[in-house]
Amino acid sequence: MMDATLETLVEKVRACQKACNMCFDACLKEDHMMAECIRSDRECADMCGIVLDFSQRESKLFPDLVAVCARACGMCADECEKHDHDHCQECAKACRACEEACNAYVAAHN
Repeated sequence: MMDATLETLVEKVRACQKACNMCFDACLKEDHMMAECIRSDRECADMCGIVLDFSQRESKLFPDLVAVCARACGMCADECEKHDHDHCQECAKACRACEEACNAYVAAHN
């Protein structure tokens, strides 16, 4: 059974992964160049997927992966916040929430 911080983390990571994938797909349809946004969406979504996979294991690497996920979320949020598209703004919010949950998890498990 998961502890409360892990449950919150998994919930925020899953929401962030979904938002990043939606933003990635929407950015591909935009008329102007969104290459950096697309890149950060993919990296963040992939990192969220790794964290979700490892959340079900008792791996000693998990806290390190969560810390990297926090960094990926922060970078993605920084990029998405530069764009006025609704999908970018929603992605940025999900990334900030995930970044906060990751940092809280790391702080609680060090």
